[in-house]
Amino acid sequence: MQYPKIPLAQTIVLLCKAKNIQHIVISPGSRNAPVTIGFTHDDYFTCYSIVDERCAAFFALGIAQQIQKPVAVVCSSGSALLNYYPAIAEAYYSHIPLVVLSADRPKHLIGIGDGQTINQTDVYKNHIIYTANLSSQMDAEFKNRDEDEPAILKTLENKLERFLGRKQELQQENETEINKALNKALSKRGPVHINMPFHEPLYELTDSLSVNPKIIDINKRASKVDDFIYNECLDAWNSATKKMVLVGVNPPNEIEQKWLDELVKDNSVIVFTETTSNIHNPGFFNSIDTMIAPLEDDDFKALQPDILLTFGGLVVSKKIKAFLRSYQPKQHWHIDRDYANDTFFCLEKHIETTPNNFFETFLPQITHFVKSDYKATWEQVRLYRKEKHSAYLNEIPFSDFQMFETVFKSLPNNLVLQLGNSSTIRYAQLFDIHKSINVFCNRGTSGIDGSTSTAIGCAVGQEKQTVFITGDLSFFYDSNALWNNYIPNNFRLIIVNNQGGGIFRILPGNKDSENFENFFETTHNFTAKQLAAMYGFQYGTAANATQLKNKLKDFYKESDQPKILEIFTPRTENDDVLLNYFKFIK
Repeated sequence: MQYPKIPLAQTIVLLCKAKNIQHIVISPGSRNAPVTIGFTHDDYFTCYSIVDERCAAFFALGIAQQIQKPVAVVCSSGSALLNYYPAIAEAYYSHIPLVVLSADRPKHLIGIGDGQTINQTDVYKNHIIYTANLSSQMDAEFKNRDEDEPAILKTLENKLERFLGRKQELQQENETEINKALNKALSKRGPVHINMPFHEPLYELTDSLSVNPKIIDINKRASKVDDFIYNECLDAWNSATKKMVLVGVNPPNEIEQKWLDELVKDNSVIVFTETTSNIHNPGFFNSIDTMIAPLEDDDFKALQPDILLTFGGLVVSKKIKAFLRSYQPKQHWHIDRDYANDTFFCLEKHIETTPNNFFETFLPQITHFVKSDYKATWEQVRLYRKEKHSAYLNEIPFSDFQMFETVFKSLPNNLVLQLGNSSTIRYAQLFDIHKSINVFCNRGTSGIDGSTSTAIGCAVGQEKQTVFITGDLSFFYDSNALWNNYIPNNFRLIIVNNQGGGIFRILPGNKDSENFENFFETTHNFTAKQLAAMYGFQYGTAANATQLKNKLKDFYKESDQPKILEIFTPRTENDDVLLNYFKFIK
């Protein structure tokens, strides 16, 4: 087996292997050649070559999202690593472990006008959980070139001794920093940055290792909650007649079902979930906006909880955020081992453990349920809303609303559903999705920029069929995602093409002006047909309800190519259909 000759590159590859970081997404370059050689010459690693760094980072994020382990991305120096930034921000706010390995020049070559050179130290400092700025062997050599040294230290022997000693110190410092960074990615669920200065020559190989890096284990901290916190929670819980549980983004199978079922037994508890919550029970309220959008002031006061208990990541619904900020609970508790957002400006307790650990201790200690009609009242509201929802679907023309209902009904069981941001994720909150389907969306920063790349990474990171539903602007913005040699044949991409940013038509503004169409809605006449042909996708279209149902019959079946279905909906009618929905169900 051959290795890169540079000791720092050997160290990085060996420590990634020791920490079981197996998936390596590499963007071709020269300065990163030493680690590229190291990873690609070792059969332990699964390596991917993605040219576009922005797509590469989101592709890696999609894999990490599925395997729940760190994935490394490797790039050259200069602007290359800046293209990682959108995915790093998404990973930071979604708590997804990414390891960014950026090549750099040695310190003495920074700021002197070399090409592909920028200030890479701490470049992601506001959106990273750890940064390791490493040193190269040349740093030891140039550190030793001090003309002001005492004469006694200027002998050749002393210089050599100091140089070798400094090299050993730098090796140990690098090992420590790499261990710290990788351990943070493994334990804190977020992105880390390791900046790697390499001196030339970059492509030299060797048949033997020159380093044996020390492996530092993760300091495991206990997630035990003090008894007095449980007692405080129990006292408050047992006296409250209105308790609301709100679940944000949550990985599938994260919460034991028995605890979820236990929550539903309590008549003083209502559980609000979203499609990305990935938890299910017939007693849950899984369409938040349908429930609360039509409410009046007195209704909001009746719904206002005494206690709000949250867990999971970020929440999609703007309406629930507005409601709980205006009608704040007396207490808000959030359960998470590491993070707690004061989303509703009334966070009282951050319970630093996992939901399973909390419920395992907390729920068995609830010996009686408080008499309350809280859940029963809102169950009647939910039943009424569902009846009106069905009636509305029978009245409307073909539109985004009707199209989403048809597509969600058509989805086979036991697949992975990736949703684009903007309109797609918001429409998804209005419909039932089968409990066997795992739902994901980039809700950390809620951007459209890498959703296609993430979906393709997701498809590579697990064996189930992945279906990705996205809007036209999101798709075209990230169309380089299809420049990818790893897309499985069972990958399915549904594009909702309403000729622009349809969500902006729902917002206040003069929708009939040229200014609006050009600078907000950004109307266009593009289709995905040529892109599908270029990248080897089967391509189909639908422009009405009958065509859509016919196309969906065979869309999910096995094929020797991935497939794109582009659905064209009326640009100027979708917003009225959606806004009238909330009036109709009132």
